Amino acid sequence: MSRFDVAIIGAGAAGMLCAAHLGRAGLRVVLMDHAHKLAEKIRISGGGRCNFTNLDVSAQNFISRNPHFCKAALSAYTPADLLQDLTQHGIAWHEKHRGQLFCDDSSQNIIDWLDRSCQQAGVRRWMGCRVESVRQEAANWCLETSGGLIQAQRVIVATGGLALPQVGATDFGLHLARQFGLKVVEPRPALVPLTFESQQWAPFQALSGVSLPVDVSTQQTGLASASTKKLNRGSRAMHFSEDMLLTHRGLSGPAILQISSYWEPGEPLSINLVPQTPLEDVLLRGKAQSKQTVQSALEHWLPKRLAQHWAGTWATRRLAEMSDADLKKIAQQLHQWLIYPSGTQGYKKAEVMRGGVDTAGLNQRSLESTRHPGLHFIGEVVDVTGWLGGYNFQWAWASAVSCARSIAMADKGVTL
Repeated sequence: MSRFDVAIIGAGAAGMLCAAHLGRAGLRVVLMDHAHKLAEKIRISGGGRCNFTNLDVSAQNFISRNPHFCKAALSAYTPADLLQDLTQHGIAWHEKHRGQLFCDDSSQNIIDWLDRSCQQAGVRRWMGCRVESVRQEAANWCLETSGGLIQAQRVIVATGGLALPQVGATDFGLHLARQFGLKVVEPRPALVPLTFESQQWAPFQALSGVSLPVDVSTQQTGLASASTKKLNRGSRAMHFSEDMLLTHRGLSGPAILQISSYWEPGEPLSINLVPQTPLEDVLLRGKAQSKQTVQSALEHWLPKRLAQHWAGTWATRRLAEMSDADLKKIAQQLHQWLIYPSGTQGYKKAEVMRGGVDTAGLNQRSLESTRHPGLHFIGEVVDVTGWLGGYNFQWAWASAVSCARSIAMADKGVTL
């Protein structure tokens, strides 16, 4: 039997950073993963450059049944704290879009930083190690693994969510939570492309590859800025302004990935294809002042193929020949394209999982089970899901450090 102070299951972003901090506090730590390679999700993220955080992070950027739960961890380890660590380790980075931060070189830089930090902290690493069972015996935890029996005073579950099973994602963490009586908020794919019934989408398949900036909302009316919306329980109405991509199966692009986390099956989405332009007024003025056709007029705001599609049978008609009612109808349809997705492309295409271990059963600083002392859950396996743009990585870092600091103080009296 191998004995440790802490056994961490999952060698991804949260697990590795937590292990490094606990090792520095003088705790004996073993870090396990069923995969043979470290942190595959980090490696493939951000097109290989890892969108590791965002400059503007608050609880407003996360979805959870308890929207306040993440605040304590987010304040424990901020983007500024992360950047200080990365700078000390010589990792160059840049801001790409709306506060999203990426490595200048490669996501491997982040993996190497975490790996070195664990090695320097004396963390034992068991890769390609399957955890076959976990049980609690008095004040200790016993883990039967493919690498042998482990006894530890604490177990930290950092196994991530169900997204991207092709790189090793499993339901182990959720299964373990249920085993010990913790509630699990029903998981579902998030930050994922949306699909439509083939008959419904047939008229749009020829537009595959068209991209444009849009406003997308879960509401038909009353659009409000996402930055001012409160993510209260039961308040799912959200609005994002980003680029959208039409595909052969449906819709993708940042706008759709963002709204997918809030969309509920059976509900419509409202898409403004011409945001920040009072199209009705423009078309009516053009009727009196221009000899343009409907299609050529729409091409001022829409990609050519999309303008042709939306103009339809009116494409070659001049604005002057159109009735006011028909021009108003075109404008209204473009400002409020109401669509009903039939589903998503699932976990294979999802960036993250929404849902997870219910925060009602966890301490907000130590992320320890309130029913089973010594059992902790961190990162994506917890019911805290971030927006697109580095927020999910920041939750991984923050929850890992908050958990490690709480354990270090409780078990060693050490302040990290």
